[in-house]
Amino acid sequence: QVQLVESGGGLVQAGGSLRLSCAASGRTFSRYAMGWFRQAPGKEREFVAGISWSGGSTSYADSVKGRFTISRDNAKNTVHLQMNSLKPEDTALYYCAATTRTWVPATIAWYDYWGQGTQVTVSS
Repeated sequence: QVQLVESGGGLVQAGGSLRLSCAASGRTFSRYAMGWFRQAPGKEREFVAGISWSGGSTSYADSVKGRFTISRDNAKNTVHLQMNSLKPEDTALYYCAATTRTWVPATIAWYDYWGQGTQVTVSS
């Protein structure tokens, strides 16, 4: 079992940057592909970015390509989401998730473990 704790959210002006972190418990972190999702008020939770267990494969939503970068450090049981050129429409609660699948799913149902989320608010 994996427990996930997100951090790094906050309030930032449009055009600014934030770096989200997700700390995972357990000794088998490197076996999990990881994903970041977000949910804005009144909207469904959506995929943002994902990374394979080795870090060799990444996937991004079209809306964040070129602005966000996902990375992981298996030695430290952490995954990060570097968010640059933030826009007001990036405002959401951001969740970290883990999956035992060998690929990087973009579908919520494929993820087995979830964190509680960290709020990102981008002002215009």
